[in-house]
Amino acid sequence: MTTSDHVGQPPLTDPTGHAHRTDQANPSGHTDPTLYRTPADAIAAPPEKLAYLVGFDRSAQRPDALITVDTDPESSSYGRVLHMADVPGLGDELHHFGWNACSSALAHEGHHQPERRYLLTPGLRSSRLHVFDTHPDPARPRLVKVIEPAELADKAGYSRPHTLHCGPGGVLLSCLGGAHGNDGPGGVALLDHETFDVLRAWETDRGPQRLAYDVWWHLQHNIAVTSEWGTPSMVENGVDPELLLGRSYGHALHFWELDSGRHLQRLDLGDEHQMVLELRPAHDPAATWGFAGVVVSVADLSASVWRWQREDDGRFTARKVITIPAEPAKEDELPPALKPFGAVPPLVTDINLSVDDRWLYVSAWGTGELHQYDVSDPAHPRRTASVRLGGITARQPHPAAPGLPLTGGPQMVELSRDGRRVYLTNSLYGAWDDQFYPDGIHPWLAKLDADTENGGLTPDLRFFPHGEDFRGLRVHQTRLQGGDASSDSYCYR
Repeated sequence: MTTSDHVGQPPLTDPTGHAHRTDQANPSGHTDPTLYRTPADAIAAPPEKLAYLVGFDRSAQRPDALITVDTDPESSSYGRVLHMADVPGLGDELHHFGWNACSSALAHEGHHQPERRYLLTPGLRSSRLHVFDTHPDPARPRLVKVIEPAELADKAGYSRPHTLHCGPGGVLLSCLGGAHGNDGPGGVALLDHETFDVLRAWETDRGPQRLAYDVWWHLQHNIAVTSEWGTPSMVENGVDPELLLGRSYGHALHFWELDSGRHLQRLDLGDEHQMVLELRPAHDPAATWGFAGVVVSVADLSASVWRWQREDDGRFTARKVITIPAEPAKEDELPPALKPFGAVPPLVTDINLSVDDRWLYVSAWGTGELHQYDVSDPAHPRRTASVRLGGITARQPHPAAPGLPLTGGPQMVELSRDGRRVYLTNSLYGAWDDQFYPDGIHPWLAKLDADTENGGLTPDLRFFPHGEDFRGLRVHQTRLQGGDASSDSYCYR
């Protein structure tokens, strides 16, 4: 049975009056078994039995929620929503979220007894951060702390929190805007590993960086990488055609000294390549390469994936390794935003790299397609499979519901640690949803089974929660119990 909890503002201290610390929950000192020393250890670990999603109400009339779905194929409730835990306010737009600790915590200072236990869920519109505890019942997370926008603004100078990862020195939280929603610059806030209090801005010398989006790193090499979208005024109401055609959105990667927050290099991909979003560095901790997704080229509406790498002289370079062209379409089939172009842009809005660094997944939210590439040679990806679901004009149904045209398309893609299960959700961002799917986004979560030997994707007919299964909330990102391919980094080979 689906249940719903509405939890008010929790106390920020425990009953003794001391700040809440995660290490108090693990007095035995045993290492969390879901923190893996190597990628191979993560791949060999037991599969996830639960998935967590965030859902938001575009009308801001109902609370957003953290949603739990059963992913255990032996369970009688497989593929069903188990629980929905509401947040206290309205209009948060829960978007990206993440674990308080990942496998790299084994090499971080600041963790007394690291434990993958808490889910931190920022509100992209509210700038409020919610902390959920997955103990004692992982299927029913409890809201235990709320960090208000004023704390993020006053201590770090940021707003519009977007992506977070457990990192050296604290949890790194990327933010699109400056204090109180101003236009910045955006950047990265640093949170305490255990209390989740905002500490400060992570950057000590930002150099030319002004726009923000994702943040990741090459841990063993003391290198951080950030990407670019736009400031709050640039993204608040969707894609601004003048800004897009004026090539004003982000089109660069930035490389930093991870421990100090000092800017090292700006790498411009060229201003025709608008909105450099998701970053996926190699999981091999000795590697210094990764992939970045670019939403659209203003030259031809194509989308692309780029590979960055560190050269012998220490500088980073990047090269386009995947191009996905736009698809012609009849004007009367297109939403108003696309009628002048007579085509559907792929809109690559998420990518995901398997833990063994062999398979890359690319979401084309506009055309409604998920692409699988063999990247055994990362400089020369080879497409091995694709699946269509939804799409701006296609509305391709899921094979489990062949009579139901789907809205949205593969957007956030999450991959199990062993690479055999791919989870897809269909909402991107409320304002973009309205522009590209003006009839509305009806939520769905799909699971695909992946062939990790030869390539291939097959939709799971038993796993397709959708529509009112989520109380109509639009679902965005997915996180998996025990970690997943896009939220874990590793310390050892």
